[in-house]
Formats: sequence, C-alpha cells, structure tokens
Amino acid sequence: MNRAAARRQLSRDGWLQLLLVVVPVLAANQLPELTGSHQDLLAFPLFFIGLGLLFLSLPRFTAYKHALIKTEQAFDSEAEPSAWSALRNVRLSALRIAGLPAWVAAVGAPLGVEPVAQLLLVCGSLMLLVLYRVPRQLQ
Repeated sequence: MNRAAARRQLSRDGWLQLLLVVVPVLAANQLPELTGSHQDLLAFPLFFIGLGLLFLSLPRFTAYKHALIKTEQAFDSEAEPSAWSALRNVRLSALRIAGLPAWVAAVGAPLGVEPVAQLLLVCGSLMLLVLYRVPRQLQ
C-alpha cells in the first residue's frame, strides 16, 4: 500500500468514526424520554462515567504517537506498508475508545441526561477525534 492509499484509508476511517460519534446521539435525542423515579438516579452517574471514559484515551494516544513515529521512520523502506497497517490498527482502536463518551451520551439521552451534559460528552469525543488526525508530515 502506498502513502496516498494509506492516507485515503485513514481519512475514510476518520470520517466514518465521526459519523459513529454524532449520529447515535442525534438519533437517541429523537427517542421519547423514559419517565420514572430511576431517571434522576441514572442521569448524573452516566455523565460522570462519560467524563471518566475520556481518560481511557490517554494510553491510546501514547501508542498512536509512537505508531506515527515508527511510520515516519519507515518511509522509503520495505517496512513502510506494515508501518501504515500498524498505524491504522492503533488509530482505529484509539478512535473507538475516543467515541465512548458520545455513546454514553446517546445511551443517557432517553434516561434523562441533560442536553448540555450530552453536548459536553459529544464535544469531548470530537476533540479526541481531532487529536487522532494524521499529521501533514506523513505525506
């Protein structure tokens, strides 16, 4: 796989993950809100669980940085295709972890998580997605 094809694949993965972060929250907000006494008990802990999930991305980001460095070092060598493949695998894993807070917001929408809390969780996931973009140095 050459550099252009690898970058296109990484770009497609990023856009797909963006859809997988935003669409579930938008769809969940269209569901009717559940009523009951447990609604208030679940909303607040779900928000804090979503905030805690933001910190799961820290070790993934370190692995992503190391994969970026190894990919750049493998330029114009026989190991370049495998380096691109390893970078993609590490990045996909990191993108999935980065999307978890938004998924908690989607699950929490019918359970009474406030829209502002949902927005904060989705924005946190989106900021993590921005961290995992492929830098221009890898062209």
